[in-house]
Amino acid sequence: MTVPPPLVFCLVAMEGPDPYSQAGGLGVRVSGLATALARSGHPTHLVFCGDPARPAVEPHGRLTLWRVAQAISARHPQGVYAGETEKADALGASLPPRLVAELLAPAIRAGSLPVAIFEDWHAAPWAHRTSDLLHAAGLRDRALILWNANNQYGLERLDLGTLAFVSGLTTVSRFMKQLLLGRFGAEAVVIPNGLPDDAFRAIAPDEVRLLRGAADPSRLLVKIGRYDPDKRWWQAVRAVAELRRRGRRVRLLVRGGPEPHGREVLHLARALGLRVRAWDAPVGGAADLAAALRQTAEADIVELRAFLPPELLPVLYQAASAVLANSGFEPFGLVGLETMAAGGVAVVGATGEDYARHLHNSLVIETEAEVELRLAIETVLDDPARAERLRQAARATARTYRWPLILADDLLPRLPILAARQAVRWPGPG
Repeated sequence: MTVPPPLVFCLVAMEGPDPYSQAGGLGVRVSGLATALARSGHPTHLVFCGDPARPAVEPHGRLTLWRVAQAISARHPQGVYAGETEKADALGASLPPRLVAELLAPAIRAGSLPVAIFEDWHAAPWAHRTSDLLHAAGLRDRALILWNANNQYGLERLDLGTLAFVSGLTTVSRFMKQLLLGRFGAEAVVIPNGLPDDAFRAIAPDEVRLLRGAADPSRLLVKIGRYDPDKRWWQAVRAVAELRRRGRRVRLLVRGGPEPHGREVLHLARALGLRVRAWDAPVGGAADLAAALRQTAEADIVELRAFLPPELLPVLYQAASAVLANSGFEPFGLVGLETMAAGGVAVVGATGEDYARHLHNSLVIETEAEVELRLAIETVLDDPARAERLRQAARATARTYRWPLILADDLLPRLPILAARQAVRWPGPG
């Protein structure tokens, strides 16, 4: 039997692990995937628009971070998508030749099979040109090129038929697979997102009790995400108003972003008679969050405006009676899965959340009607035993989405199939 060549992975995206580089789920995805690949023994390179003040190339064992477009980022310190067009155009010209010269061709010469995964619409032209350059060098059959749709943004700008010819197409959920097929006639393979092992770290019970005690006598609801209509903020606010009207003691703790829709959401809340308070003080841990809840005890909605440390989120998710990730459109729904990993009650939508089963491991909202969301929340408010069963099932389901399992069961077994469709040499049984 012929032994397959060693694999070298190259992940290419706008977003990455730096705070400067994170704007949504893409940065979390590529960081988790790159780390998992490196830990599994594969040399891995993560190429992204990084913090201009950090090293351009930064090795971490088998994982190497490549920060690109740093000169442009230095002129746009607001974040990864500031100067977006300039960055995308510059990388379209400079990045593919560099990838071939510095990463892909050397890996091939060393006897490895490079697997280059380009993420989302910005990187689609880069994947196309990288394929063309490898073809011109006579190396196209020695490298596997994939393009992954992590979201629907920008798809209308792409020629997916041509992209499917020069690369293998993947996406993150069955919903996104059907969207690509139905809207664009493009067939993709599903490789779901995963969770790092630290998503399952032990959560201090005293911190959970501290947050619940700070909210008492109300029950705590949480909603975190961009202020985007797709996130169904209006549904959440209307459901909270209806719960309060019915005498339910609930409080909604929110963390949005700078998007203009946020003003519309909070205006609606006030129009519905809800008392809204902003909390601007830094939040470094559970004690700070508890202080925010105590000092805004009269508020129905507390808007956190300061940065929330990632390590605090699992505590918050577990402390809440429900986490409202009730989106109308989610390619995957990472917040819902992270909530489940923390042993929280996730309220999710019904699009890309393949992991969700209503009243088994989560609460699934099928419509935008506030009555559906309100009744789902009341289900766990009125039945603590059912809520506890949901929490236990949620954590068990989330464990099946750990990155090492996604690699072993979803990504790696599909690579030979994707290689065969690109006529890439992949040794099989001899």
